[in-house]
Amino acid sequence: MRARDAWLCFVDEAGQLLRPPWARTWSRRGRPPVLRVRTAGAARLSLAGMVCRKPGRRTRLIYRMLVHRGRAGEKKGFREKDFAELLDAAHQQLGGNIVLVWDNYTHHVDAAMRELIGRRSWLTVFRLPPYAPDLNPAEGVWAHLKRSLANLAPYGIDGLAAVVRNRLKRMQYRPDLLDGFIAQTGLITTPP
Repeated sequence: MRARDAWLCFVDEAGQLLRPPWARTWSRRGRPPVLRVRTAGAARLSLAGMVCRKPGRRTRLIYRMLVHRGRAGEKKGFREKDFAELLDAAHQQLGGNIVLVWDNYTHHVDAAMRELIGRRSWLTVFRLPPYAPDLNPAEGVWAHLKRSLANLAPYGIDGLAAVVRNRLKRMQYRPDLLDGFIAQTGLITTPP
């Protein structure tokens, strides 16, 4: 990585429905808390994020969000073209070569993605084992985000998208938190 003067980027995807993640909460004795949630329809968010690190630079979080309203013909997740756009945006924002580490998700290993990767001379890709969420710092981003969404009952998908965007934006300005996600994996032990 240092020889190439490259950013080390860990990528992962996540999704969020209108139904909030379960969490413990407080209430008055004898009055169990009740959270009313509108979950009608198939609306959901798809998220793709990159935790990027380079020695001597602050750790960065780059993400993209797709809002699915459950309409007929609407794409339901990130495809090869969307991943390529995320990689191109990261290359432009980071201003250098990228060493990409991601899992063996179907859209990461198919022929179309291999072709898109092959056209980018500034990109080197390494794959994680088939199921290794403990090795990917981006999993920490999603866990932190979902804990912050616990017991949140947004009225609609646009409200949820606004809250998620706000929480991810806050994480972008906390490189110490992102460094913590990286340290939790045990992959990198030197300080940034």
